[in-house]
Amino acid sequence: MDAVFPTCDTWLESYRERWLTHYQDTGTIDWTLYPALKLNTTPAGLAVDVTQANVLLITSAGGYVPDIHEPFDAANDLGDYSIRLIDTHHGPSAYRFAHDHYDHTAVDADPQVLVPVSHLLEMKDEGVIGELAPQVVSFMGYQPDLGRVVDEMIPEIVQVARDLRVDAAFLVPS
Repeated sequence: MDAVFPTCDTWLESYRERWLTHYQDTGTIDWTLYPALKLNTTPAGLAVDVTQANVLLITSAGGYVPDIHEPFDAANDLGDYSIRLIDTHHGPSAYRFAHDHYDHTAVDADPQVLVPVSHLLEMKDEGVIGELAPQVVSFMGYQPDLGRVVDEMIPEIVQVARDLRVDAAFLVPS
């Protein structure tokens, strides 16, 4: 974790001692005990010409397709660190959202708000992006344990990106 977040070990210790212990002891969440993570630098990589890139859409909206996926465990106070891969050929009406930590009014009215596949396909047709990867990575953005995000979820998403041979990713946060 230190390669990604230099202060992550200190953060994880504080998280476990304060926030997680309080939750385990009381069954209640106290966000005043949640440690802030401070970064001194912004992670960056090589520039990518998106007009030539194979782009992966990643959303933290908790989106899934009911006939194919189990919903995320939205009620879990400790979070759900799994991902769902959604084929881009599914239309917006196929999506459902299992995530209890944001207002669903806009996404229920138009799933493109958080899973803008049609918009990205239009951008592809207009030459704004090169290609759209055939799958969307969806996860539930409520994950209080940064250690699990870094050790479990991010490597899984990176492997999907490698498997799909993407050059860039667009993250749409919920």
